[in-house]
Amino acid sequence: MVSATPGGTATTERRERPGGGVPAIIRRRLAPFDARLEPWSWLATAVVVLIAGILRLVGLSSPKGKIFDEIYYATDAHNLLLRGIEWDDKNNSAAYVVHPPLGKWMIAIGEQIWGYNELGWRFSAAIIGTLSVLLLIRIARRLFESTVLGCTAGLLMALDGFHLVLSRTALLDIFLMFFVLAAFGALVIDRDVRRKRWLRAVESGLDPSQPGRRNRPPFRWSDGVPWWRLLAAVLLGCAFGVKWSALYFVPVFALLVVLWEVGTRRSVGVRRPWRDTFLDEGLWLLGAGLLIAVVYLATWSGWFASDNGYFRNWRADTGQSSPPVIGSLLNLWHYHEEALKFHSGLDDKHVYQSWPWQWLLLGRPVAFHWSDQGACGAASCASEILLLGTPLLWWSFLPALAALAWLGVARRDWRALAILLPVGAGLLPWFYFALDGRTMFFFYVAPVVPFLILAVTYVLGVIIGPARAPAPVGASAGTDPLDGSTIDGDRAGRNSDRRLIGAVIAGTYVLLVAICFAYFYPIFVGQVLPYAEWSTRMWLGNRWI
Repeated sequence: MVSATPGGTATTERRERPGGGVPAIIRRRLAPFDARLEPWSWLATAVVVLIAGILRLVGLSSPKGKIFDEIYYATDAHNLLLRGIEWDDKNNSAAYVVHPPLGKWMIAIGEQIWGYNELGWRFSAAIIGTLSVLLLIRIARRLFESTVLGCTAGLLMALDGFHLVLSRTALLDIFLMFFVLAAFGALVIDRDVRRKRWLRAVESGLDPSQPGRRNRPPFRWSDGVPWWRLLAAVLLGCAFGVKWSALYFVPVFALLVVLWEVGTRRSVGVRRPWRDTFLDEGLWLLGAGLLIAVVYLATWSGWFASDNGYFRNWRADTGQSSPPVIGSLLNLWHYHEEALKFHSGLDDKHVYQSWPWQWLLLGRPVAFHWSDQGACGAASCASEILLLGTPLLWWSFLPALAALAWLGVARRDWRALAILLPVGAGLLPWFYFALDGRTMFFFYVAPVVPFLILAVTYVLGVIIGPARAPAPVGASAGTDPLDGSTIDGDRAGRNSDRRLIGAVIAGTYVLLVAICFAYFYPIFVGQVLPYAEWSTRMWLGNRWI
């Protein structure tokens, strides 16, 4: 009989099996989710993405004019199209900006297509917001091996007011969220590809317990090179090129790669999984880090190509030597030093500033637009765009994170850590900055939102319960796919009842989130309301005003 250690390392008995047979438990640990192009899966995905797209694109040109920080980013994007750099029209000189240019270049794409108007500067955000829903569906489907849960995650994001407002406004944070989520998705695929590589090698007779290079799978260009991991590095470089806060995710994602690689080697029986992981993957991780830096520098190509970008000729202007290439890099380094000083010293009071411990509680949302003009059939009217998460969804985040942490430990489920670590990467650094009294805003939490929704989706999946093969009561239902035990008909029937109840609970929750979203929708898109109706939506009083 074949056995395995608690850590997943197979015994010698398995390795001595003629023909290199792989036990079912090892195969289940290594075999990736079958993510073939299933028509029904993509049809369901398309429906949810269509809902998200309609919500984000319809009425995108309203309200008129630049709202909130569009006054900076829409203008910078326009000047990037005209000059290749941000420009201060008032002083007719290069503008001093403290965020990298990629997010503004992406806004500029919409302006290039539709012109320098509301539709133009908001279009790219709406498209990227819609695509992020698509990404989340496919990532969640792969994580949870369920099209239903994948579409649930996408629908929750589509119906989140926070995500909707950012998707309809020319700010940088929706682009940051997109690239961080895309990088995570690439790493999840990388995990599957690398485990499949080991499974194929073991099936071909590889003995992972052998010393030296003999315990490694043979190199092939298709899967020997971690292409998806390198793509993740490119995407993280893009995220860093939108906002520096993407840097917090780099070490966390690297840690996930290491943990996943160690887990793979343990599953197949490598004697020293940690040592072999660093020997095999260390150079690839360093290469990925270098690729992040190269992609980030590439986002500054407009600045490098200009003659009058801010600090572009700083060394020459201050009487220092400025050799080719190196001088440009040193000028850019000085620019970054000055920008870092600005960020570190940013402690000006703002009416809509908030603290990290308020964010998941919706303690201080941000008003992007307000007007008391327009016809609403009442004596006084109100029109507001409030950056506010759908309350029922957001107030579920903390309980979901607590449940996820407990279930992750109890079940030793790798997915729990894969969700929790990015949440920590996107939240914990801001608690540190809060100690210095730094000015910060609710929208800084944007890149964490997909992972918070994944946490909720995970818990909903637990409530529904795992799928089992159907069977009539009293008949044999075969084998439990999780633990290999026999499922009799009575057990299958009880499981079916439990799943039905769980599905009703999860479906009711999603329905209530949808109703909550519909109630707050007018203040997500700036509809004109009677003042009394607007006031009834200010559930936390002055905290939301």
